Amino acid sequence: MIYLQLFLSYLKIGFFGFGGGYAMLSLIQNEIVEQRGWLTATQFADIVAVSQITPGPIAINSATYIGYTIAGFGGSVVATFAVCLPSLTLMLLLTWLFLRYRNNRFVHSVVEAIKPVVIG
Repeated sequence: MIYLQLFLSYLKIGFFGFGGGYAMLSLIQNEIVEQRGWLTATQFADIVAVSQITPGPIAINSATYIGYTIAGFGGSVVATFAVCLPSLTLMLLLTWLFLRYRNNRFVHSVVEAIKPVVIG
């Protein structure tokens, strides 16, 4: 049951966490500390500090660490997967759409217009 709750909590964080990892920290704190009560504010602050010094995105690092703290190795896998699932799904969908319509004149024009912006 804890795995399902952890999955749903981090799936919600992944869906609504716009603005990068640091913007997601307030959502994570609200969900994990205030609503669920799985961690204290001090434990959460310690996890954020460790997540900042480890390589990788802070939201994923904190999801892994919090998942491990709450439910062991399985919890870390579930939390990390759940927080990554929304962006992974969106990227797969956009890739599929691009590959399907890449020969479309409009899509080709948009991609050509974006190239200088990406380089800049």
